[in-house]
Amino acid sequence: MSKNGLSRQLVGDLYLITSSPLANLLQQALESKSLRHTQRVHARIIKTHFRSEIFIQNRLIDIYGKLSCLDDAHKLFVRMPQKNTFSWNSILCALLHSGCVDEAYKLFTSMPYPDQCSWNSLVSGFAQHQRFHESIECVIKMHSAGFALNEYTYGSALSACANLRNVQVGSQIHACILKSPCAFYVFMGSALIDMYSKCGFVDCSRKVFDGMPERNVVSWNSLITCYDQNGPAFEALNIFVSMMNCGVKPDEVTLASVVSACACLSIIREEALELFCQLKRESVYPTHYTFGNLLTACANLADLKVGRQAHTHVLKHGFCFQSGPESNIFVGNSLIDMYMKCGSVEDGIQVFYNMEERDRVSWNALIIGYAQNGHGLEAIQMFKEMTLLGVKADHVTMIGVLCACSHAGLVDEGRQYFYSMNKKYGVEPIKDHYTCMVDILGRAGCLVEANNLIGSMPMLPDSVVWGSLLAACKAYRDIELGKFAAEKLLELDPHNSAPYVLLSNMYAELGKWKDVIRVRTLMRKRGVTKQPGCSWIEIESQLHTFMVKDKRHPKKKEIYQLLSLLTKMMRMSGYIPDTGDPEADDEEDQPDLSEDLYFTVPALQSCSTV
Repeated sequence: MSKNGLSRQLVGDLYLITSSPLANLLQQALESKSLRHTQRVHARIIKTHFRSEIFIQNRLIDIYGKLSCLDDAHKLFVRMPQKNTFSWNSILCALLHSGCVDEAYKLFTSMPYPDQCSWNSLVSGFAQHQRFHESIECVIKMHSAGFALNEYTYGSALSACANLRNVQVGSQIHACILKSPCAFYVFMGSALIDMYSKCGFVDCSRKVFDGMPERNVVSWNSLITCYDQNGPAFEALNIFVSMMNCGVKPDEVTLASVVSACACLSIIREEALELFCQLKRESVYPTHYTFGNLLTACANLADLKVGRQAHTHVLKHGFCFQSGPESNIFVGNSLIDMYMKCGSVEDGIQVFYNMEERDRVSWNALIIGYAQNGHGLEAIQMFKEMTLLGVKADHVTMIGVLCACSHAGLVDEGRQYFYSMNKKYGVEPIKDHYTCMVDILGRAGCLVEANNLIGSMPMLPDSVVWGSLLAACKAYRDIELGKFAAEKLLELDPHNSAPYVLLSNMYAELGKWKDVIRVRTLMRKRGVTKQPGCSWIEIESQLHTFMVKDKRHPKKKEIYQLLSLLTKMMRMSGYIPDTGDPEADDEEDQPDLSEDLYFTVPALQSCSTV
């Protein structure tokens, strides 16, 4: 701009009658997301008589906060001669946007007149920064202070409950929503479906969906994802068909979830890949989300071959694993997860180190992958490197660390990480962390300590926690505590065969045959049946599936001959089979397990005589 042009602009600014033109310039600066543009507008404002107007200053604080320029926002706030509630809310949001949650809470407590917006900002801020307990506590305080809860409050609270897997509080919030004006809001129904889904309450998710007077693509996607993640997977496909019949157009989230659901059903996993090919044929450009879910499908199938093919497509489409509008880094994280779940640890490590940028999810995928593949020490070493680089741990990180301690037998380290989670890493223990800790103590034989830990849980222990303790009791032959754990497990899930079987096996190992028969009889009277074991293996693109005592395989004669030979060789090496089950027919039946058949087929394939 020429000097004359600049002079005319400055003169024009001096004679502005209202601040509306300046407000419009600030809105343009916000939309541009440019700090330089914002500073230019700010410089023009300083030269006008509107520079002290509260409305203009509040807008500047708000924009600087959204641009993560906390220092500039704070300086403006401090220098304001007069402040109103919007001023306080603007700097509160700026602090939360920059991750200064504690400072934001301190500011909130000093606010002269916090309003509904102030409370909602704090509730949302706690939830967004994974301080879920504090988010829920804030909702309770807000309600006690007489402020009305609205859709924004409920949305953040449901998100916190979903991440904590706290269905008790979530259902209470649901009850409040039903009494509020936002009970029939479409997005509120979707949030409820998501909360119940993440807590594992599929029936509740379906009930919310069926009760919605109006639905959009997000509502349908939430229910499809619910069945995809919790099962049964075929129901996700049924919902997808219903969605299409209702004329709702699927988006990439829909198709990605359907791909994942197809992958969970091994008999139609080809359809999962065909659906991906359909996206390409119809010129639908595969985004980071599509690739991410395709890789997740491969991970769930543990299909390394198809996973490598997907990796090839990723490279062809030029994903460089950098953060940005398309979140390419998401695809890189999915690749790490896929390789780790397929057991290809080296490939997962290579993807991690080849990524130009990494986020917390990248580190989490590697730590959990190490832990799941039995590399506990390596997982903990990666966690230490992660913290040294300033990457903040979250709930998922600590689950990976505790799992690593469990698999590596690091009991003392597990205790240290668990009890210092909140103070040292800012992560409040949730149910999954307690489950991991019970597993650590149970594997080490610290059964009393594990039981005491369950008793101290701030939430109700679920069947996974009691199942972990029961399995530990069986391993260490603690029959009394085992009975207690089994009773608790049956209270939660009376039709689950696992506690009956584990308790029966515990009695059998101790030679208490009358108790074995009593448990088995009780199991039959209650109509509880044990699901037969099933194993499968893919060799040369052919899937071999086996049930316990399976005789359906076309090469069953050769398989059982080889299995008998392997059993004899094992006995010669000192292996003693467990024949303590009084219901076993004879010794020949003992080795007829699906896992044995699973391991026999590859040996047969490599034999030239078969």
